[in-house]
Amino acid sequence: MIRLTFLFSMAVLFSLSAPAQQVTQNYNWKSVQIRGGGFVDGIIYHPTKKGLLYCRTDMGGAYKWNDATKSWNPLLDWVSYKNNNLMGVESIALDPNDTNRLYMACGTYTGSKGHNAILVSADQGKTFKQIDVPFRMGGNENGRGNGERMAVDPNNGNIIYMGTRLDGLWKSEDHGLNWYQVNGISSAMLSPDTSTRFWSRLSGIIFVLFDAKTKIDNRSAVIYIGISQQGKANLYKSTDGGNKWSPVPGQPTDLIPTHAVLLADETLYLTYGNSPGPSIMTDGAVYQFNTNFGQWKNITPIKPDPEKGKGFGYAAVTVDAEHPQTIMVSTFHRYGKAGGDDIFRSTDAGNSWKPIFTGEIKGRYDYSSAPYVSHTGIHWLFDLKIDPANSNHAMFTTGYGLHETYDLTNADINKPTTWTVKNTGIEETVGLDLLSPNAGVQLISAIGDYGGFVHNNLDEPAPEGNFINPHFSNTTGISCGAQNSDIIVRVGEGSTQVGGGNIGYSLDGGKQWQPTQSNPFSGSRSGSISVSADGQNWIWTPQNNIPYVTSDKGNNWRPVSGLPVNTRIVADPINPAKFYSMALFDGELFTSIDSGKTFQQQNLNLAGGLPERSRNRGDNRGGQDRLYTVPCKEGQLWIAAFDGLYRNSDKINKFQKIAHVSEIHAFGLGKAAPQSKYPALYLAGTIDGVDGVFRSDDEGKNWRRINDDQHRWGLILQITGDPKKYGRVYIGTHGRGIFYGDMVQSN
Repeated sequence: MIRLTFLFSMAVLFSLSAPAQQVTQNYNWKSVQIRGGGFVDGIIYHPTKKGLLYCRTDMGGAYKWNDATKSWNPLLDWVSYKNNNLMGVESIALDPNDTNRLYMACGTYTGSKGHNAILVSADQGKTFKQIDVPFRMGGNENGRGNGERMAVDPNNGNIIYMGTRLDGLWKSEDHGLNWYQVNGISSAMLSPDTSTRFWSRLSGIIFVLFDAKTKIDNRSAVIYIGISQQGKANLYKSTDGGNKWSPVPGQPTDLIPTHAVLLADETLYLTYGNSPGPSIMTDGAVYQFNTNFGQWKNITPIKPDPEKGKGFGYAAVTVDAEHPQTIMVSTFHRYGKAGGDDIFRSTDAGNSWKPIFTGEIKGRYDYSSAPYVSHTGIHWLFDLKIDPANSNHAMFTTGYGLHETYDLTNADINKPTTWTVKNTGIEETVGLDLLSPNAGVQLISAIGDYGGFVHNNLDEPAPEGNFINPHFSNTTGISCGAQNSDIIVRVGEGSTQVGGGNIGYSLDGGKQWQPTQSNPFSGSRSGSISVSADGQNWIWTPQNNIPYVTSDKGNNWRPVSGLPVNTRIVADPINPAKFYSMALFDGELFTSIDSGKTFQQQNLNLAGGLPERSRNRGDNRGGQDRLYTVPCKEGQLWIAAFDGLYRNSDKINKFQKIAHVSEIHAFGLGKAAPQSKYPALYLAGTIDGVDGVFRSDDEGKNWRRINDDQHRWGLILQITGDPKKYGRVYIGTHGRGIFYGDMVQSN
C-alpha cells in the first residue's frame, strides 16, 4: 500500500434536518409525479437487516427505501450547484455488521472539474461527511451498471476498498475518512483509457468482493477484484488481506466481467459481456467458479450468436440467500432476432434455466403506478436482486426505474410472475423545457429520453402516459399561444410517427396531439419553438439550423432570412405580429413585426456590456443566456445571461443591469403578487453571494430566497412561475425530475 504525501480528510457535515442558512420565505416543495424516468443502475440490500435497501442512479442521486410509506426517500437533494458532479453515484457500500453505516462514491463524469467524493454516513443517510478524493468517478459513464466497486470488509468495518475507473484500487482504514492507493494493482494490470469519449471507455475496477470466512490480522484475508478489460486477466485475488495480488488461474479472458457474487460456500458466479454496457454488447456468458478447487464452469443459459443477428451479453447475477442453488441472471441488448431482454432463473446452480419473460410462461407487468412505462420495453437490466429476507421478492433495474415481484417462486411451478413498477419517490428525469399555460392544464413538461407529459394533476402520474402521436425520445421545446392556450406545439427528436417528423401540436390544450403534414426539411429535429400570441404562427429553429416559420399548422414552411443558426425566437404575448430573438455572442437583437416573415437587426445596448464569461459560454444550458418576454407588457424583455440579469425600458434594445444578481442558472416569470401589477420573477442562481432559488415581486429590486439547503437538487436547468397561481413555481433539474413549490402560509 502506497501512502500518499497528502491525506484526504476534508469533511463537511450535511444535515437533512436543519438548513444552514435562514430562509426568507418558506416553501413546500413536491415532486411533479412522473416516477422514474432515468437509469437506476444499482440495488443495494443490507445482508442482515430486513427491509434496509438503497438504490443509486447515474445522474439523479441515491435513494433509501421507506417501507412505512412504500416509497423511496432521496438522499442527495442537499447537493448544491457547485457540487452538482456528486449527483452521479458510482457505487454504494454498506457495513454488514453496522446497519447505520452507509458509504456512497459520488462523481458523475471523470472529466468534470467538479468534486469527486466519498459520502460517509453513520445514520443511514440522514447526515453525511463529504470526503473529497483525488480519484475520478464516472457515475454517468460507460459501465455505470457494473459493480459494486466499493465494499466494506465484513471482518473489519473500518476497512473499505474502492475500485476506480482510471486510478486503480483505493483503501480506507478509518471508516472512509482517509484514503490510500493500494500497492500491487499496477497500471500494467489495467487497460489504458485511449478513448476521448466517455461512452466508449472501459470502466476500470468494477467490483470488490470479500471472502468473509477467511481472516488475517483482524481483517478478511481473501479479496477478489474484477477489472473491465478483455484479452488479459480481469479477475484478481489477494490471499493476504490486500498486500499482494495475482490473476486467478484458468479465468475466461475473451469477455469482460459485468457483475459477480460470492457465496458463503465460496462459490463465485460472474456475468460477462464484450463491453461494459450500456454500450452495445454482442456477446456474453455466465460462469461458475469453485474457488476451493479452482474449477471454472460455463453455465450460460442461452449462448449469443452475433453472426445470425442474435448477439447480446449478460449484465447481472443474483443468488437467493436462503436457497444458494437458486441463481438468476439478466441479459443485455438482446433485441431484434435475439428475442428481447430477459431474466433467466436456475434452481440447480446453473445446470438448467427457465426464462421469466420470453418463455412459454411469460411474466406479467403492472404499469398502473407509472403508465408511461407501458410504452417502453424493459431494457438496461444491469442489476438484479433477490431479497435476502424473502425468496419470493425480487427486483431489477431498467433505464426508467425499477420493477419488483412478490411471487417469484411461481416461475418454479410453471406459473407467471407479476412485476410492478417500484418507482414511487424516484424522479430522475431531465427537464429540458417547462410550460405553464395562461389557462388550462397546470404544466406541460419537455424531458429527455421519455418525451414529456401533460400534467393535469401534479401529484399523480399522467394516466395516459407520455406524449404520443408523435412520441419523441427527447422533447426540447414547447410553446403555446399566450392568448390562445389551446394551441400548443412541441419539437424534439426520435419520432416514432411515420412521416410525422419531430414536431407535434395540439388544438385542445394538450388533450390530443397530431404531427404536422410537413417539415422544414428532411431531418428537422430538436431545437426550439415559438408560437405567436394568437397561436396562428409558429417559428421552429431546428438544431444547428436557421429558423423556419409556418402560418398553416405546418403544411408549409419557409426559412426566416437574416437570423443566425440556432437562434431562439420568443413571441410577444400581447401583439401576435411581434417576435424577438437575440444573438447573444454577437450583441445583436432582432425584432419582427410581420409575424416572423422578416426580422430587423438592432445593436443590443446593454449598460456596462455583457460580461466576457457569458459571451464565451457555448453550452447555453437550461435557462441561461436567454431572452424572455413579460406576459402583460408588449415589447418588454428580460435577458438572463449566465453572469447577470438585464431588462429593457423605454427602448426595445436598451437594457439596464439588475443589481445584486451575479450568476443565473435558470430564469422565469409567473403570476403577479396581489399588490403588484407586474409578474413575479423567479431565478435560480446567486444573489448577494448566496446560491439558491429566489422570487422577486417588485421587478427585481428585492429578492427572497424560497428554497433552503435541504432543497438544492444539484444542477437546475429550468424555472418558471405559474401564471394562474401567485407564488407557485416549477423547477426542472438535471436528473432529479421536476419540482413544484408553493408558499407556506403563515398563521
